[in-house]
Formats: sequence, structure tokens, C-alpha cells
Amino acid sequence: MAFEQIKQEIALLLTEMQNEPQDRHELYLSLKEKLNQIRATGMPLPEDLVTLERDLEAEFASERREGE
Repeated sequence: MAFEQIKQEIALLLTEMQNEPQDRHELYLSLKEKLNQIRATGMPLPEDLVTLERDLEAEFASERREGE
């Protein structure tokens, strides 16, 4: 998949995340998948998206721990 297409898909995911916050976990998984595709190409990752991925991962991990 072309890098520009991945960037466009990430932008769409972020828009969806803003419009449908109840689906944050699904969008997080999609974002993670897209970032992994970029990682596989060896291209540099946008730091803000890496930070967002890390923050969401920590948020969901915290929710899992609270649910135990």
C-alpha cells in the first residue's frame, strides 16, 4: 500500500475518532494497523500519531486493569 494512501486512511480514522468517540477502541486498532503498515515500509512515523497510539494503548490498558 502506498505511503500517501496510508496517510489518507489515518486522516480518515482520526476524523472518525472525533465524530464517533464511542468507537475509540475499534479506531485505535485501525490506527495501530495503519502505523504498523508504515513501520513495515521503513518510513518514518508521524510522532503525534505515535504519541496518540501510545496514549490510547495506556488508556485501554488502564480500563482493563480497572475491570479486573
